[in-house]
Amino acid sequence: MKITAAVIRESMAPFSIETLEIDDPRADEVLVRIVGVGLCHTDLVAQAGAFPMTRPAVFGHEGAGIVERIGTGVTKVKPGDRVALTFLSCGHCPSCDDHAPAYCHSMPLLNYTGSRLDGSKTLREPGSNAPVSGSFFGQSSFASHALAQERNLVKVPDGVPLEIAGTLGCGVQTGAGSVMRSMACRAGSSLLVLGGGTVGLSAVMGAAVQGCKHIIVAEPHAARRQLALELGATHAIDPRGIDLNEAVRAILPAGVDYAFDTSGLPAVLESAVTCLAPRGTLGFVGVPPMESMGMKLPGTLLGAMGSGLTMRGIIEGDSEPDVFIPQLMSLYLEGRFPFDKLVATYPLADINRAIKEQHEGRCIKPVLLV
Repeated sequence: MKITAAVIRESMAPFSIETLEIDDPRADEVLVRIVGVGLCHTDLVAQAGAFPMTRPAVFGHEGAGIVERIGTGVTKVKPGDRVALTFLSCGHCPSCDDHAPAYCHSMPLLNYTGSRLDGSKTLREPGSNAPVSGSFFGQSSFASHALAQERNLVKVPDGVPLEIAGTLGCGVQTGAGSVMRSMACRAGSSLLVLGGGTVGLSAVMGAAVQGCKHIIVAEPHAARRQLALELGATHAIDPRGIDLNEAVRAILPAGVDYAFDTSGLPAVLESAVTCLAPRGTLGFVGVPPMESMGMKLPGTLLGAMGSGLTMRGIIEGDSEPDVFIPQLMSLYLEGRFPFDKLVATYPLADINRAIKEQHEGRCIKPVLLV
């Protein structure tokens, strides 16, 4: 079957819109017609060559759309169902058995290699039949159609806009889940969020749901600081040219109970540690720049021990997608989790413009409409 997809031919090259061939679904696979797909920082990291996927390749891992065909072994969904796509997990390793699929023992093989687990590709060049890397996060949804599996599909109820529902599959669930699941911020507690992008602002909404008393956001873009306040932040700080620790302790002299970093920047992480109250928790999800991939944890052993600090690396907000994504959709329908306020839409053909405008801070969460 012929599809349209945004293809990367070499690392750091722009995306090109091309026609490809996609496999028919195998027994355990589902063919989804993509309606909208979020653009995530992880896609840009992949574009830069951080994952072991041969080129050409198709990325995209926040897809949403309509089920068109199912394999003979699929029972969870049927043709015509509205679905959001998320990361893929095996379902039978110790982590999956313990309801922690984000730490699936097969996570790299299932999500980052560009192939099915058996090494086969789902995509091909038309005519030559040359393989194209797909299966990114078990989907590769920068395309008109994607192949997924039951485990990385979640049904979307009426009332939730389908075209933006895929954003819940990674960036939004990472931010909200970090606060609501990973760190499980207590009602009445204080939280510092470092970065006001999709993940950081989703953390703000999650903190409001949790009942945090003080929610401080450090973000250089004024429009994002204003949106943070609208979404539930109690304070918004411009971190440029200031001592972050002094600014936070001017609000809370004892420091914050929780700090959540979305930047991955060494200097920001070092500052975050200084802002913590005794027995505070630092959660971090930001992928560091290529030149900082080998960075060490912030702070000192003595400082962490003396203050009883917890440092927590987080993947996908510790989400169990079949549980947490429906929870977020229910909160949205109740008016308590307005993730749609983060979204700006672009045609799939304008993917390179969407990347540029996100980088410039002109939008928060681009969603590509197919």
